[in-house]
Amino acid sequence: MQISINAETTIERAKRSLICSPFCLALFASMLEGSVSLFSIAGSNGLNHGYTKKKMSEISVDSELDWLIQTGVLRREVDGQGLTDSFRLTPLGKKIIMNYKETEKNFPKAFIWQRIANFYSRWFRLAI
Repeated sequence: MQISINAETTIERAKRSLICSPFCLALFASMLEGSVSLFSIAGSNGLNHGYTKKKMSEISVDSELDWLIQTGVLRREVDGQGLTDSFRLTPLGKKIIMNYKETEKNFPKAFIWQRIANFYSRWFRLAI
């Protein structure tokens, strides 16, 4: 099966957004099982659960998760009332996380060129 160049670019951008994020593989492994709320990721909760690499405010967590939504890795959970404060993996996110989970204990350290590419992707998304 041949993957189009556009699909390859999407997958690479999604992988890059994950390894450049301030989150640990444990967060996404939990999302394989179900949704995770913003409040269990923010503040000390994120560190206690092993979800984040550092203590983060709700606003910064929401911003980082929003970028992962934009790259196709996550989606917001929806209930009968509308959007909630919980997040879950998309099919693309599940595929990527399952590959990392099988081979790694955490995401590999991002190279400087990956961080720069991730920064520019985010910046151009905001600038448009």
